Amino acid sequence: MSKSVDKLEGNAIGLREVVFQSICSMAPGAAIAASIPFGAPLAGGALPLAVIFAFIGILFTASSIGQLAKHIPAAGSVATYSAIGLRPWVGYLVGWGYAAVEVLIVPLVMLQLGYTVAGEWNSQSHGFPVGSWWVFMTLGTLLVCALVYRGVRTSAKVGTWLGFIEISVFVLLGAVLIFKAGHANTLSVFTTAHANAKGFGGWSGVIAGSVFTLLAFSGFEAAAPLAEESKDPRKNVPKAIMIATVVIGAVYAFTTYAATVSFGPDKFKDFAGYNNGVPWDGLAKGVGSIFYVLVLFAIVNSTIANANAGANVFTRTAYAFGRAGVFPAKLAALDPKYKSPRNALLLQLILGLVIGLGLGFKYTPQVAFGIVATGLVVIVVVVYIVANIACIGYYAKHRKEERHPIIHIVVPAVGALFLVPGFLNAAGITGIPGLGFIVSLSAPLSYAAYFMAAWMAVGVISLIVLQKKNPKAIAAVADIHV
Repeated sequence: MSKSVDKLEGNAIGLREVVFQSICSMAPGAAIAASIPFGAPLAGGALPLAVIFAFIGILFTASSIGQLAKHIPAAGSVATYSAIGLRPWVGYLVGWGYAAVEVLIVPLVMLQLGYTVAGEWNSQSHGFPVGSWWVFMTLGTLLVCALVYRGVRTSAKVGTWLGFIEISVFVLLGAVLIFKAGHANTLSVFTTAHANAKGFGGWSGVIAGSVFTLLAFSGFEAAAPLAEESKDPRKNVPKAIMIATVVIGAVYAFTTYAATVSFGPDKFKDFAGYNNGVPWDGLAKGVGSIFYVLVLFAIVNSTIANANAGANVFTRTAYAFGRAGVFPAKLAALDPKYKSPRNALLLQLILGLVIGLGLGFKYTPQVAFGIVATGLVVIVVVVYIVANIACIGYYAKHRKEERHPIIHIVVPAVGALFLVPGFLNAAGITGIPGLGFIVSLSAPLSYAAYFMAAWMAVGVISLIVLQKKNPKAIAAVADIHV
């Protein structure tokens, strides 16, 4: 690899684009329409409480990652933070897991794109085959990879506009639904009073539902891997992470509340299956045809934006690890013109299609969505927990003069603790004394935890091999390239 193509394009994007990288990676439109409703059969009418529960853990974690990002601007992001704040081998395993998480983003949201477009088209024209979901998934994946290949300037600008549109549509519809609900508006949905799903009563339902609300927040840190391509990354990246997290947390709470009081808290456990599995389209139809069109557009828009952001993160993570020598060096190859990690993008394309199409045909695209979502949560929550611990370690070892007992100890500790129940639930770890509210997910969703455990086991084996053959590569995970 020549010196002229070994670096990402510096100072390519500003604060606005970096903020929307995180926003689009959370995919607010797709999350509101699919990820969060997936928790309704578990949390019932207490789903807004599940959103708040997840938000607390994510907000504190965002603070921790922001505190690390202002001193460690690197494409390796959470892996580099963990390597410096804790140990290089910890950073390696975090990066190994994080790469898998970001690979899953594209098939996850492209599955949603496929079954949403095919299902809605079928509802309008019954002769249109629902089984054609795979066509839309494939076309969407190819479109996203084309955007990312064109470089961070193009993909970030597209993401900014897509993110703004999807937020605007759902906030407007949410306001209309709340107004139409009238006397049905109630703050009791922020308690366990309506957590009435069978087998998931009370806090069991709230915690189980929070697995999918955690999924909805996944990606809030996506600004971090673009540090080497951002203007003033030590200032802009931390600011972007916090702005994106707070804004989208408010949007999720607002729209989930609107859906719950509009549909009815006591029957909200049936919300996910409403309107052939596209419940927000059903709510929009009840308001007016213009809202139906806008919501469908926003969902499609959001899946493209989310996949675009996820592909950006995976390719930069793979690039950083390829540069360090812990992943194949070819993954660090950049396109001479667009400065995009072309081989990493090709890998994203192949894996995205294999995972999405394979699981979609094996089960259904909706069930496949749930499996991929559960697997993603199992790993990403651990990554976030480790990031909190890394914040404590970094300021204890490297920034003692700046260490604040609240920001650098209490906040990370509380953030990590709030994330533990969601991980235990997604991983199916039950029977822990004092945590009787943790209930396992049923098959085939539960299969995801086994697959991700196997992936991490392979990561441990590869770590052992690298420590013997190329220990400098493990140490390089802690390198900062800005």
